[in-house]
Amino acid sequence: MTVYQCEDSLEGIFTAIYNAYQDGRSPEDTRITVNGELFLFARYVTVDAEGEKTLKVMNTLKVRFGEDDYLRLCLALSSSHEEKAQAVYQTVALGLGEKCSRGHLFDDLGNQWIHLAFTLARAAQNENHHLRGFLRFRELKSGLLFAVMGPQNNLLTFLMPHFSDRLPGENFIIYDEIRGLFGVHPAGGQWYVVRKDEAAKKPEHRELSAREDEYQELFRCFCHKLAVKERENKKLQQNMLPLRFQEYMIEFE
Repeated sequence: MTVYQCEDSLEGIFTAIYNAYQDGRSPEDTRITVNGELFLFARYVTVDAEGEKTLKVMNTLKVRFGEDDYLRLCLALSSSHEEKAQAVYQTVALGLGEKCSRGHLFDDLGNQWIHLAFTLARAAQNENHHLRGFLRFRELKSGLLFAVMGPQNNLLTFLMPHFSDRLPGENFIIYDEIRGLFGVHPAGGQWYVVRKDEAAKKPEHRELSAREDEYQELFRCFCHKLAVKERENKKLQQNMLPLRFQEYMIEFE
């Protein structure tokens, strides 16, 4: 068996998939891993992410399987699951081997790898949908809009296009404190992602503008006044709005 070890990123995993096909490896005897997992009697190949190979894989997946299934594969790779790379690789291999038509890559949910990839993608998509509504921006003294989140999946690159489309004229930053990633959007410009090293993961305290303090208080007052105490249902609230989102939301502070 050949094991391709790569970095935990879309670029790293797509490069490993490209190399596996380039080397003529059989999917039954190939593993792609991002966590350094060890296997007995295996040959290990270290993979460095390459932009050109990544683009070739991306274009192939879009053409063969369609935009929707390509997006599902990317969402699955945003998961922290230890076998996500292998699940996506096997799903792609099965789709190419069986000449799967566009939009039908995930039809065979009886297959363990396709089922796993589909499950990971669905969980990531659900969290992405939640964050679009639950993310809270705060205005700093500089006028910059700043939001903090701690998602289970690596969703920053999925959220940035959404908020860039809705706030095109604003300077804003979305900070993923779990992974130390900053999504930066200059007003009227293109967004990009900045990674901080371990020593700089926690951002320094940023002072809010006077207007932000006022609006936060008004928003909390609005939420409390709107609530009907007799109809309070904490269990239902936590089902619709999990606690892991509430710690980042102004109305729960």
